[in-house]
Amino acid sequence: MSAPEPSRLAYVPFVSVANMMRLMHRIGVTEMICGIATCIEEDFRRWELFDKIPRVASHSLEGVIELMPTSDGEVYGFKYVNGHPKNTRDGLQTVTAFGLLADVHTGYPVLLSEMTLLTALRTAATSALVAKYLAPQGADTMALIGNGAQSEFQALAMKALCGVTRLRLYDIDRAATAKVMRNLTDRGFDLIACDTAEAAVEGAQIITTCTADKQNATILTDNLVGAGVHINAIGGDCPGKTELHRDILSRADVFVEYPPQTRIEGEIQQMPDDFPVTEMWQVINGTAPGRRDAGQITLFDGVGFATEDFSALRYLRGKLHDTGLYDALDMIADPDDPRDLFGMVQRASGTTA
Repeated sequence: MSAPEPSRLAYVPFVSVANMMRLMHRIGVTEMICGIATCIEEDFRRWELFDKIPRVASHSLEGVIELMPTSDGEVYGFKYVNGHPKNTRDGLQTVTAFGLLADVHTGYPVLLSEMTLLTALRTAATSALVAKYLAPQGADTMALIGNGAQSEFQALAMKALCGVTRLRLYDIDRAATAKVMRNLTDRGFDLIACDTAEAAVEGAQIITTCTADKQNATILTDNLVGAGVHINAIGGDCPGKTELHRDILSRADVFVEYPPQTRIEGEIQQMPDDFPVTEMWQVINGTAPGRRDAGQITLFDGVGFATEDFSALRYLRGKLHDTGLYDALDMIADPDDPRDLFGMVQRASGTTA
């Protein structure tokens, strides 16, 4: 006797790494970043609908493993993500991830996806969306300090959403900078490799710090930051990991995603608990000011928040019907009688080895 066919709901669309790369080529990396940025902006505008908690983290000496859950009341989502800086020494990714969306009304999953690539897209989309609101008008030069796996995505996002065309690149590993130079050739950038962080920030209106080491580092010191710049600090994302000297924070207006998480993980973990910050959803909604004048130093203390991953998964789900670039996973047990799970197993006895 053959087992009954599972219902439509028992199959869960799964986007593999291979299909994610096919989507990126089919749609275009820049187009996907812009589409995800639109979804993030939309979800910031309805911020108060979302469940919000700091991500649940399990720390070790080598790194961190985290879960990032949220829901808008209709759809639930989470991302599993790790951060292990030592991995590159073993030929492994520093960050890997996967994510899921589920229907709140049934609890059934509606999407499972790789999120190592998707996180790179959403991190870049968030950075550029924020810079669109906070960077000085006419900014076209960005210093990119830390030239690892996120770099090219950050550059393409800043070009598409903010008009950045000149990149000043620095990394303690010259091979990383050479990699970015190679990957971004013929992408419409003026690329300048720099020998120091000080040289990289010269003439830059936007400074992005994106380093991976799990330590309290000082990638930027106060003397390197002039009036009027926007700092996109996205490398710090866990307790004990920062990139900026605290004096920079004292001079800047600091913008964050979700303060209870950023105070644990971001640059502001160096500051008192009552250190003032502005939430980006308020800026996007128009209920709080962003950049007020040309001399203001704005600083986005970006650690990555669950709603941004939700937005990226929401964008991805919307692309699957037209592209068909997914696999259908037989993931949910689906007996004819919901109370007879054992009977479903019995009836399948002739169909499995």
